[in-house]
Amino acid sequence: MATTIRIDDTPHPLHVTKSNDNGPGNVAVDDGIYNMRDFTRTATASSGLDSDGIFHMRGITRTFSRNSSKDKDKRGLKGGDGDPEDDDPGLLRSGDFKSRQVFHGKLLWWLAYQSIGVIYGDIGTSPLYVYSSTFTAPPSKEDLVGVLAIIIWSLTMMVTVKYVLIILRADNNGEGGTFSTYSLLSRYVNITNRDPREASLVEMKRYGTGDLEKAGQHMRRGLERSQVAKTLLKIMGVLAVSMVMSDGVLTPAQSVLGAVQGLEVVAPNISKSTIIGTTAAILILLFLVQPFGTSKIATTFAPIVIIWLAFNAIFGIYNLAKFDATVLKAFNPGFAFKYLIRNKSDGWRSLGGILLSFTGVEALFADLGAFSRKAIQISWLGYTFPSLLLAYIGQAAYISVHPDAYSNPFFKAAPPGTLYPALIMAILAAVVASQAIITATFQLLAQIMKLSYFPQIKVVHTSKIFHGQLYVPLVNWLLMIGTVLVAAIFNNTTSLGNAYGVCVMFVTFFDTCMVSLAAIFVWRISPYLVVLPWLTIACMDGAYLSSALTKVPAGAWFTITLAAILASLFILWRFGKEQQWAAEAADHFPTTHFVKQGDEGPIQLKEVYGGQSLSTIRSFGIFFDKGGGTTPPVFSQFVIKLVAAPEVIVLFHLRPLETPSVAPENRYTVSRLAIRNGYRLIVRHGYNDEVITPDLASLIREQIHKFIRRSIPGHGEDNEHQILLGTGTHLVSNTTAEDTAQTPSSETSDSSPADNDSKFANSADKPSTTQDPSLEKYPIASSNWNGDDLPAQLAKLDEAYNHQVLYIIGKEQMKIKPGTGILRRTLLRAFLWIRDNTRTKIANLRVPMDRVFEVGFVKDI
Repeated sequence: MATTIRIDDTPHPLHVTKSNDNGPGNVAVDDGIYNMRDFTRTATASSGLDSDGIFHMRGITRTFSRNSSKDKDKRGLKGGDGDPEDDDPGLLRSGDFKSRQVFHGKLLWWLAYQSIGVIYGDIGTSPLYVYSSTFTAPPSKEDLVGVLAIIIWSLTMMVTVKYVLIILRADNNGEGGTFSTYSLLSRYVNITNRDPREASLVEMKRYGTGDLEKAGQHMRRGLERSQVAKTLLKIMGVLAVSMVMSDGVLTPAQSVLGAVQGLEVVAPNISKSTIIGTTAAILILLFLVQPFGTSKIATTFAPIVIIWLAFNAIFGIYNLAKFDATVLKAFNPGFAFKYLIRNKSDGWRSLGGILLSFTGVEALFADLGAFSRKAIQISWLGYTFPSLLLAYIGQAAYISVHPDAYSNPFFKAAPPGTLYPALIMAILAAVVASQAIITATFQLLAQIMKLSYFPQIKVVHTSKIFHGQLYVPLVNWLLMIGTVLVAAIFNNTTSLGNAYGVCVMFVTFFDTCMVSLAAIFVWRISPYLVVLPWLTIACMDGAYLSSALTKVPAGAWFTITLAAILASLFILWRFGKEQQWAAEAADHFPTTHFVKQGDEGPIQLKEVYGGQSLSTIRSFGIFFDKGGGTTPPVFSQFVIKLVAAPEVIVLFHLRPLETPSVAPENRYTVSRLAIRNGYRLIVRHGYNDEVITPDLASLIREQIHKFIRRSIPGHGEDNEHQILLGTGTHLVSNTTAEDTAQTPSSETSDSSPADNDSKFANSADKPSTTQDPSLEKYPIASSNWNGDDLPAQLAKLDEAYNHQVLYIIGKEQMKIKPGTGILRRTLLRAFLWIRDNTRTKIANLRVPMDRVFEVGFVKDI
């Protein structure tokens, strides 16, 4: 049975100020290690600047930590220059950051094949209904050619040029979607705050001021100082996610219901209840197969979409050759402008039907993480794009001779003897068409969880080879329920069609704006060169969007309302998390801020916390931390409030990496704390690794035992070496977790982390002008321990382990401060309710419950 102690915590002294350097509204915490004022000033120095003018996290963190330490000296928070610091050589490695997977050869072609099965089902089935959605009566030859011209150039400009050739390059380490571009911008521009415990896991980059165009410098400065602009970008990113997810509810119902209604061609007397029941059964089956993973589903669905697109291409060639080849003049964009001028408002309204020719393009970008840019470019340019062009041109050729065929052009234009095969393929293609948006929903939800816009829920990586292929069980079942309800309520594709398209155009417009900013701040293109392409594409987005908005009263209100509800939920969670971070800021310090090693006796609290000596608990105490880079909050709460500490202290950090597995020899990093018999163990693990096991304490003891033995002269191992830093030494493995994270069939686009670490190690073997001077001023913990103490440390470790093992876990409770306003109190109550109902239960830990010691503490927000 787990032991639980709850402590009502009075927040540590904390000074929160407005930082002018970060722009209006940004909060800088004086007593926290994440002092944004210090960070901004440091980032303008040369210490963290590489040859490309980019500030990397490692350089910034070191310089920033030094400044913060000086600030603490001034406030009396440090005991003095002679106090040892925690020895944290392995706290951050270059391999901890996510990097883009790059594929070549057979794997690349396999991904291109898979992408056809997932990405192009939606956009590939558009030839079934584009002309019927655009025209309300048999069209004239001029109008038909004008609409065809708009379709051709929309597929060319909106999909091929805008997305496939440009926007796919604005990925965030391989991830796609509007929110991923927002995340990419946040790494280069100071536009968002991050969870301090997880900020070190994000590779921040920021070009030096001199490396941007002068106009770009002014834009970045204005963006970072404008709270309105930063809030607007945040809302755009969140709305894009929520709109794709709302389409994720609508699209499967629309496509499957349309496929089932196609049975009326051969069975005109089929009842509506039969259609709805069959649709619901197919939808349920579609979501039941999602746990098999993207790779298996894509491999299964790809032949269906490939054959379907082949039918469209062959039909197009046949009709073009037999009926009217003069429609090829639609490649002249002038006919598109003539159509819009001639039809005025009616032509503008018809854009709402024409945009269906490229719906699904938002999922193309969002699904990038499941495939790769090259794979999508190959499958689109090499097969899908030509097939769709032939389909629309061929249908136009048939309609020009048979104008009444506009209402159902695909089937009426089918060559003799191919109607029933075409019907079967159309139904199958329509059923799998929704896979693009389902996969995109999984990808986007995983992205927003990383930036704390949604509670952490279970995410399953479904492939050991393609690391970005995900499945989110909870979302899958919620989508299934939503799509079945939508299909039953709307019960026909006409009603669903009225709700379709608005969210797509909002997302494409948001993508245009986000990628334009990325071009300026990430790709360093002059704003003067960006503005004209942005204006051109934005005008196209605006024309389609304004036309689609006319559908709002007829049904588009549904997706907009659903998207607004989802966006409100995301922003509410983010708001609550930011209040939580502010409340937790006082706990984000090294152990030396809270305790110090007594001269001869036990550990003592620092004077600011009373200066008492800590009682020693005869035990092997393991303090859990899920991902932070500093002292776990439960440690400070434990020692300050209980005025006691375990005989052997282990700060246990989990460091998840986006790779299937980390080899055992690279998984563990042990270092000393600045207190006797205190250690830090960092466990790097992949998504298939099992870390928390019943024998966890034995594994931790074994790793610390090895670490101590390697510190004894003559007992070192071949795969370690000592690195001299200032006055202390520490051990670092020659290899990194990322070395084993690479599969034989893939490689990363960045330089090898092993090479980086090797360079770092070699540079430390001899004096260097770039060595961090802070390491000389503040000696690390290793300098306090000599070889004579090591056998005693081994004995103390074994004695504590054999006597008692304690798994010490923190359970943080939040309490709303008295006097909080009604609106703020309501929002915080909603956040706390969601938080309490989505937290991981202690019983889920696979460790002996009789050894679990839960420390509950309360924070005011």
